[in-house]
Amino acid sequence: QVQFVESGGGLVQSGDSLRLSCVAPGFFLDGYAIGWFRQVPGKEREAVSCASSSDGSTVYTDSVKGRFTIFRDNAKNTVYLQMNSLKPEDTAVYYCAANLMRSRCAQRATLHEYAYWGQGTQVTVSS
Repeated sequence: QVQFVESGGGLVQSGDSLRLSCVAPGFFLDGYAIGWFRQVPGKEREAVSCASSSDGSTVYTDSVKGRFTIFRDNAKNTVYLQMNSLKPEDTAVYYCAANLMRSRCAQRATLHEYAYWGQGTQVTVSS
């Protein structure tokens, strides 16, 4: 069964940086839009960013624009989320998933289009 494996989370201070990685053993990412999402207890899963396969375009939620960068390394079959200037409100479990219906990211993510959710990686930002 295909499942993403996220890594790179941790406990950092406000203003610090982290780089999250996302890989799916046995699944070739090329051809699919890949999204990063986050969730805090009691709240819905939120789309953070998406990287298209078809044209290299990217999408970010407003709260992370200018701070986070998503990029793909097709040779390593890995998608990264570089997170700079982290804030306490970025604290969440971060997940990645593949959009099996699109190779190009939509401006607004539709969660049911995404599959192969992993266990996530915890990011905690202290003030």
